[in-house]
Amino acid sequence: MSQSVLILGGTGFIGWHATRVLQSQGNRVTAVGLPPLPEPGLFSAETRVTLNDLNALSDSEVLDLLKGHHAVVFAAGADDRVAPRRPAWPFFRAANVLAAQRFFVLARQAGVKRGVLLSSYFAHFARVRPELELAWHHPYIRSRLEQEQACLDAARPDLELTILELPYIFGAMPGRVPLWRPLIKYLAATPLLFYTRGGTNMIAVEHVAEAIAGAIEQGRPGERYLIGDENLTWVEFLARLGRAVGRRKRVLTLPNWAVLPALFGVKLLHRLQGKEGGLDPIRLLELQTINTFFDPEPSRRALGYGSGGLDRALAETVEACRVSR
Repeated sequence: MSQSVLILGGTGFIGWHATRVLQSQGNRVTAVGLPPLPEPGLFSAETRVTLNDLNALSDSEVLDLLKGHHAVVFAAGADDRVAPRRPAWPFFRAANVLAAQRFFVLARQAGVKRGVLLSSYFAHFARVRPELELAWHHPYIRSRLEQEQACLDAARPDLELTILELPYIFGAMPGRVPLWRPLIKYLAATPLLFYTRGGTNMIAVEHVAEAIAGAIEQGRPGERYLIGDENLTWVEFLARLGRAVGRRKRVLTLPNWAVLPALFGVKLLHRLQGKEGGLDPIRLLELQTINTFFDPEPSRRALGYGSGGLDRALAETVEACRVSR
């Protein structure tokens, strides 16, 4: 059945792919994002595109934008790479917690029935690894945990909200430079790579888009779904990314003590600049050097998204970085 879906962050990487998947299933999509469009002709003619900052709009203006939609997706906010002015917490609280909370309060008031919040798998690991105290040490992770609860509360009782917790995502879209560009430049510059031990879960962006569509259609209200595909060690990941770059790479795994001086340097630089990262670089090493693996099969069965295609997504990521140069 065709539905009307509004995606906040619809002009971004994940939002653009979600728009394409939803439209391929016969849905009508409104893509809302910050101006300007990354590239002319980015969307098909049937896509309603609104370029605006919702934080600059009044409640009544946002309500007018939301009315008439069956479902909404929150694919916006600040990611973990941002290093705002110290202290970082007020920035991440405003960008991730308060903005998303307001969005779903207004969506419920506008009569929207279904919602999807795109969150981070860091929230999952904060819950299952309490000894790491991730929310205490990392303002970004704290914001994701508080965002999830605030949005669930904001949506009740009339809007059925589903949360997707996302891992490392690869792929490309027209007009935007992948966030992986610094890593790919490093990969292309040297035959010998230095990296930490550990590993994590990774997925091609089209399957994230499929999960969003599945969550709108059949996600259980209040459920947190851990979305993912392949579990790879960092050595395995860098080898496959090296193949996408076109160069075979040797990876030297460094012990934690060898990495710490560089991380202290990053933290010191932020402090001298009056900044604070969303992730504390020193404390992040604890999470970076374990295998943050998980089984994506339960969420795949529940939401009906696909798997595979990671090597193609890595190649697309590399090509997009090359074109951006």
